[in-house]
Amino acid sequence: MPLHPEVARVVVTMPAPPDELDPVAMRADQEAHVPPLDERLPLAAVQDATAGDVPVRIYTPTGADGWLVYIHGGAFFLGSLDTHDHVARSLAEATGATVVSVGYRLAPEAPYPAGLDDCYAVVRWMAEHGRTMAIAGDSSGANFVAAVAAMAHDDDLDAITDQILYYPSLDLDFDPDRYASLRENAVGYGLETVGLKPFNAFYVDSGADPADPLVSPIKRADLTGLPRALVVTAEYDPMRDEGELYARRLSEAGVDVVLSRYAGAGHGFVEHFSWIPEFHRVFEETRDFLDRTSTP
Repeated sequence: MPLHPEVARVVVTMPAPPDELDPVAMRADQEAHVPPLDERLPLAAVQDATAGDVPVRIYTPTGADGWLVYIHGGAFFLGSLDTHDHVARSLAEATGATVVSVGYRLAPEAPYPAGLDDCYAVVRWMAEHGRTMAIAGDSSGANFVAAVAAMAHDDDLDAITDQILYYPSLDLDFDPDRYASLRENAVGYGLETVGLKPFNAFYVDSGADPADPLVSPIKRADLTGLPRALVVTAEYDPMRDEGELYARRLSEAGVDVVLSRYAGAGHGFVEHFSWIPEFHRVFEETRDFLDRTSTP
C-alpha cells in the first residue's frame, strides 16, 4: 500500500536537514514540542528516579504486572525521557507492565560506550533487585536493546525474558548497496538514506566502530540463546531490510521470533504517528507478544 496519507501530509512539509547538524539546537527543538503534563496519558504513577547512577522514569499502570525496560531512539544523540514520554506511557497502559525508561548519556558529549553502558547498567540493577524484564526500544534504542541482550547473554545474566525491536538500526555500515530498502526507500518517506551516515556520525566518531557487533548487532556471528524477540519494521523505512534480516537470523538460530511489518509506515512511526489507529496497534501487538511469551 502507499505511504499512509497522514504521514505523507507531514513528510511533504518537512524542511531539508541543515548542512551541519547541531545537537544542542536539535535537542532544544525536540524538547520544545513535548506536551505539558496535563495533556499526557494518565497512569497510576509516574516517578523520576535513578537505577544506580542512571536517570530513569518509572511508569506504573493500574494493576501493574511485570517489568519492561524502554530505551528511546534518536540516532544516539537525540531523545530524552521527556521526548519519548508518550511512548513509555502507551507501553505501560497497553502491556500492564511497569515501564522503566532509561535516560542514558548521549553522543557526542558522552563517547561510546557510555550510552550503551548506561542501558546495560539499568538492566543489571534491575536484575540485582530480583526482577526479570522485557526490554524494548525504537530505532537506535532498538540497537541498544539488541546489544544489551547480547551482553547479558555473554555474561550469563538471564534476567531478560524478551526483546522488542521497533524499526531497529542494526547495521551502522550505511553503504546503500547492502540492503534493497536503502535504495527503494531512499527518498520521500521522511528518514532518507543520505541522512543516515551524518545523523549517526556523532556516535561513530565518538568511538563506535560499525564493525563491532555491539555497535552493529547484525554482525554478531552467533545469535543462539538470545531472548525471544518481536521485530517490528516499517514498509517505507530505509532500514527495513536489516531488521527483517536480523529477525530471520534469530529464527535460524533457534530464537522464538515474531516479525511484523507495518504497511504504509515509515521510520519513526511509533514515536511520531502512533496516534494513527493502524499504527497505535503496535502497543497492543507488544502486549499480545508479551502475553504469548509470559510462560516459558
